[in-house]
Amino acid sequence: MLLQLEPNPEQIKQDRLYAEMGLSDDEFAMVEKILGRLPNYTETGLFSVMWSEHCSYKNSKPVLKKFPVTGERVLQGPGEGAGIVDIGDEQAVVFKIESHNHPSAIEPYQGAATGVGGIIRDVFSMGARPIALLNSLRFGELDNPRVKYLFKEIVAGIAGYGNCIGIPTVGGEIQFDPSYAGNPLVNAMCVGLIDHKDIKKGQAHGVGNTVMYVGAKTGRDGIHGATFASEELSESSDEKRPAVQVGDPFMEKLLIEACLELIQSDALVGIQDMGAAGLTSSSAEMASKAGSGIKMDLDLVPQRETGMTAYEMMLSESQERMLIVVKKGREQEIVDLFTKYGLEAVSVGEVTEDKKLTLTHHGETVASVPVDALAEEAPIYHKPSAEPQYFRDFQSMQAEVPAVADYKDALLNLLQQPTIASKEWVYDQYDHMVRTNTVVAPGSDAAVIRVRGTNKALAMTTDCNSRYLYLDPETGGKIAVAEAARNIICSGGEPLAITDCLNFGNPEKPEIFWQLEKAADGMSEACRDLSTPVIGGNVSLYNENNGEAVYPTPVVGMVGLVHDVKDITTQTFKADGDLIYVIGEAEAEFGGSELQKMTEGKIFGRAPKIDLALEQARQQQVLNAIQSGLVASAHDLAEGGLAVALAEALFGTEFGADISLNGEAVTALFSETQSRFLISVKPENQTAFEAAVKDAVWIGTVNTSQELHINLNDGAGKLEAEVAELQSAWKGAIPCLLK
Repeated sequence: MLLQLEPNPEQIKQDRLYAEMGLSDDEFAMVEKILGRLPNYTETGLFSVMWSEHCSYKNSKPVLKKFPVTGERVLQGPGEGAGIVDIGDEQAVVFKIESHNHPSAIEPYQGAATGVGGIIRDVFSMGARPIALLNSLRFGELDNPRVKYLFKEIVAGIAGYGNCIGIPTVGGEIQFDPSYAGNPLVNAMCVGLIDHKDIKKGQAHGVGNTVMYVGAKTGRDGIHGATFASEELSESSDEKRPAVQVGDPFMEKLLIEACLELIQSDALVGIQDMGAAGLTSSSAEMASKAGSGIKMDLDLVPQRETGMTAYEMMLSESQERMLIVVKKGREQEIVDLFTKYGLEAVSVGEVTEDKKLTLTHHGETVASVPVDALAEEAPIYHKPSAEPQYFRDFQSMQAEVPAVADYKDALLNLLQQPTIASKEWVYDQYDHMVRTNTVVAPGSDAAVIRVRGTNKALAMTTDCNSRYLYLDPETGGKIAVAEAARNIICSGGEPLAITDCLNFGNPEKPEIFWQLEKAADGMSEACRDLSTPVIGGNVSLYNENNGEAVYPTPVVGMVGLVHDVKDITTQTFKADGDLIYVIGEAEAEFGGSELQKMTEGKIFGRAPKIDLALEQARQQQVLNAIQSGLVASAHDLAEGGLAVALAEALFGTEFGADISLNGEAVTALFSETQSRFLISVKPENQTAFEAAVKDAVWIGTVNTSQELHINLNDGAGKLEAEVAELQSAWKGAIPCLLK
């Protein structure tokens, strides 16, 4: 007989207490039908977290089906802790990105820190050694005191966790726009390495095998965190502060080493992180994927607080915990292994054949629920979609070139825009050299990590220009994938695959769901054309504050394979006399650009267009040229256009450049036309390079003047500036804003 917890099932229904947990009336009726009776309080909690958007993707599954998820290198696509891609020699790269937005808005340090901890567990739960961390962050404007506080604390949380655990934070991106003022975005990515033979999955196979709980004790932190992540932020969100977990990176470091030793044991059957929805998701998902059930005695769960109820234990999102299944009779080996690392490993249940999650507490059955109902059979909603009026208005606008009175002033001001300005203040707080495998540190187009014992390396990046996505989600989605691939190419890597984090507003608003659909359409097309399948990721919806949505922000995390370390390329100019080329012609495309925002105080009009066939052709030509030894430096043209890219290629060097540009001056300098590269080439490679890259146009030469001279050939004059002056503006912008 089921123990009737207070409030009893009749009260739950009568008082609609299930609604406070996040279930709708129809969903509660579905639960009642599935069980053939009213659920008790614990069971209602199980369904509420597992059927939340954060766990079930009930609003986004129809959209996610658009993504290409297979490829000749893909060993594991969506559905496990992280995706896996073959890199040859029986090795593979494991990576995933996830959000921790709402917790970071309420408790920024711990919200960001535990976001890092959670994504690391997703990677090592596959059997991989985590080798690098990246992030993608969004904030409001830095003239807002609350935003400054969030920015400082979130960066500190990322640094605090990553530095303590000993995994280098090697790259990322940060953008600033008013739409994120009340709802920052904190997306964390982890990359790991694995041998094919060590790949593990989160599956509870083998009736009678033992379910073990390993790692930290369970507390009351993080209860209903998954539900909290599936609702809009509002003035009352501070009341959710107890839902934010607290992390311990030192314990997680021990947990990594213990689990990596564990995967070498043939006693291990399955392993999964207790992430969102904690014990509930890990147990139900592991059983459902294996076609089995799990019975657990919650009295055996290690607890750090007294008097915890079954509901609290199952919904807690305390950190640094894993659920494992081991062969019956081998439990003591596991206990001994974890004891060596000062960690608990406790048998809490067993695998059953009834396909149910059965929980006992104090000798009574407190829940009995079909695992498939929790993990696989959440309702799927096909939300209404409506093209917003603002999009139609923007599409009808003619291209406008912003008025610029002084080109040098405009460049100096662009370099001080927080989205463009140096992020040294941020990444100087990160240990990006720990483990000594970092070849290219933060600050270039992509980070690069060597693969020890081989001649290979991995290039990695996170990218998304959300302004383009707001103006035109489908085009912006294409650009997000293409820009990530350009950054990998510029580093000498072959793009392999992506993981994405789809950050959007409330999907119950037709205009928001339209943004999500269209962005997925654009991303899917780009992934197919650029041969970068989606191997996993995260959906984060309801990113709104008091009814105002953030810009649509589907962050793309991409990893590429550098086949030979000699091909590693960076963005800075390398030698006096090198020839400077631009690939791709500038057009008058300023919708969503940094120059438009800076001069107009807002964004509007059409996003830059993108031709994916042209993008793919140029990327392949540039990569071939790099691999042929013809390229000295390579840089993607992005925010701020060619003038900003030229300045960035000079920063940190002792060089200057003489440049001559044709066409309308503002367009030539600051347009954000897509599919463009800035390349430098040794003079002796000129002929071969020009033969290899069809659209390359020679625009100037590297020199030792330490000045940037740009001649504008339409009679518009010149842009002349000392590199030191430009660099000072670029480096000093964010520290100045944070004072």
